[in-house]
Amino acid sequence: MVPVRRSMGGHEAQAAGAHLPVGAVIGASGTRGQVEQDWIVVVGRCLQGDSLAWTELVRAHHGRVYSLCYRFTNSSHDAEDLCQDIFLKVYGSLKSFDPGRGSLTVWVTTMTRNHLVDHYRRSRLERASDSLDAGWDETGEEQRGGVRLEDTRPGPHENVLQRELAQEVQAALAQVSPELREAVILRDLQDLDYKEIATVLRVPEGTVKSRISRGRAELARVLSRKGKQVS
Repeated sequence: MVPVRRSMGGHEAQAAGAHLPVGAVIGASGTRGQVEQDWIVVVGRCLQGDSLAWTELVRAHHGRVYSLCYRFTNSSHDAEDLCQDIFLKVYGSLKSFDPGRGSLTVWVTTMTRNHLVDHYRRSRLERASDSLDAGWDETGEEQRGGVRLEDTRPGPHENVLQRELAQEVQAALAQVSPELREAVILRDLQDLDYKEIATVLRVPEGTVKSRISRGRAELARVLSRKGKQVS
């Protein structure tokens, strides 16, 4: 059983929903706590070899994982390959998931981030790129005048100007220091809170806030040079 790339059709989705608890199916209602409890059940079913449960897990988290990979690589091809590798790693590590240490979303995001770090370490010489976990002096004061990045990936109904802006933002984001970039992505695009980001990055919440502030300021400077603005 391997991670699923394609989207499930209507009949498949209905079949999956029939075998999964309420709240685990995408779009189902329920409190965050209840949904997390449902995911614990889904993980248990995955460990028992339930292919429908695994398909639902992949379908629910694929967008988040792909978005992280794409934002860091700026390549849909590389992002999809990394996505496949990450879900293989997630499947092989399901036994290590401990709901007492955080939600499934945070756990998957942490694995994604760690895989991206490993990927950049391996390819750093070839790509002449900075490592995602390059050092950064956090002792200075936070910079002001930053920008909160909104998710501007172009959709099917966006007009040409919006698509051009999305491309400009992606290009600008690629110029932000890797360590700051990941903090901005996790907060503004992945919508994790400070505590969750601190768990993913394994740094104090104060460091998270500083990196986000610095990252937004750096992004604002890049966009300013290009004559673009992000609200």
